[in-house]
Amino acid sequence: MSAGFRRAKIVSTIGPATWEPEVFHQMVEAGADAVRLNFSHTSHDRAAEILAMVNRSILDSGRPIATIGDLGGPKVRVADLKDDVLEVEADRLYWFVPEGHELPDLCDPQRVIPTTYSELSGELELGNRILLDDGRFEFLVEEKEPAGYWICARAFRSGQLKSHKGINLPNVQLSAPSLTAKDREDIVFSREQALDYIALSFVQCPSDLETARQQMDKDGLLVAKIEKAQALNSLAEIIDASDAVMVARGDLGVELPYEEVPMIQKRIIRLAQERARPVITATQMLESMIESPRPTRAEVSDVTAALFDGTDAVMLSAETAIGTYPVEAVETMDRIIRRIEHERLTSTGRVGKPIRGSQQIQQTASGAIAAAARRAVERLDSPCIVTFTRSGYTARIVSAQRPNVPILAVSDRPRTFNQLALSWGVQPVLFQGEVSYENMLECAREAALDLGMGVTGQRFVVTAGVPFHVPGTTNMMRIEEF
Repeated sequence: MSAGFRRAKIVSTIGPATWEPEVFHQMVEAGADAVRLNFSHTSHDRAAEILAMVNRSILDSGRPIATIGDLGGPKVRVADLKDDVLEVEADRLYWFVPEGHELPDLCDPQRVIPTTYSELSGELELGNRILLDDGRFEFLVEEKEPAGYWICARAFRSGQLKSHKGINLPNVQLSAPSLTAKDREDIVFSREQALDYIALSFVQCPSDLETARQQMDKDGLLVAKIEKAQALNSLAEIIDASDAVMVARGDLGVELPYEEVPMIQKRIIRLAQERARPVITATQMLESMIESPRPTRAEVSDVTAALFDGTDAVMLSAETAIGTYPVEAVETMDRIIRRIEHERLTSTGRVGKPIRGSQQIQQTASGAIAAAARRAVERLDSPCIVTFTRSGYTARIVSAQRPNVPILAVSDRPRTFNQLALSWGVQPVLFQGEVSYENMLECAREAALDLGMGVTGQRFVVTAGVPFHVPGTTNMMRIEEF
């Protein structure tokens, strides 16, 4: 079981390609562990329908599925263009004007780019770069209206610009609030629907996360999306303030020189693992499968690199939201992960990448217990680690140790049961009954035997926090027997 059990998890974005119940079911059967609702493109009515499908799937299969609500955030975009398109010519001047404003005197109406962000001119200085459509267009600011209403910038490249494309401002700290009015509405909806995770876009500093957390329910978990260059200035602090992290390589690769992104990805994953925060690597992982039933060799290598870096989960975006082959994309990701994990186990003796460098987790009582559990299963040749957890904390710190054996996480909270579907190497088990060590131990024995994670007579390691009703305390390790 240790060799065949998949440790890294798969996040699938839900969209028109996977809205139908039959396709959704096939995608889950193919291996999706979590579903992402992109609130930039998903209405609350549609999201409610999707969540109903998720709940039915959990009830029918008994398998946990984590739900992630991804907030749009203060994304700056091109507003509506005349005829929905603008032919951009290199080395020509263009005027960026907030939508609804009068055009500046002496400007060419055919070279106006309306924007959704009224403060754009005030945020920029002469010499700043403006990137549009994921960097396909680049402009240099040459003039700005003294009152801060419009800017004039020179285009570097020609091409066809369409409405609603994103605008990135490298090395510019936006003054816009981290939560838009729509984000707050989406958080209220997520709270009412008890979504497991809320993903905050364009995080720039730790206080952004605290603003979002104040709007959430106490049991919801907060994902910090790292996609702004400014976030790297306080990366460790941002991760400390979050419950999970996403390497959002799309906007990050536009904000920064693209050659920097792989090393930043490694850094984010390492810091997250050191702090026992699940980390999701996202964007263009199997991009070609939007239109092709097979990935490119480069994409397979990209996924492999993220797995070797130690990511907890890999995310499919357009591949499952609007792609032609959503089920095949999940199947492909599952095959890649299993093959890499098997190869690592057989060639190196380790499935995952253990924590190195920082001793932040190990220096706590909980971290010491988790590290001891990993060493114990290696010396005892145990088939699994069992954790009793209410908040999920115990399971997550054991996961950060990257043990070779599966982590059977027993919880009496359905929310925690689903949330742990995102953590590397964790097999959640929902306990129903009177909470006690003996009752949860019996539940763990039955589940492990049913899942093929042990046989009668084998010893296994148990970690827990005592007393059980106090979340976030892991202070006990015992050796038990099937």
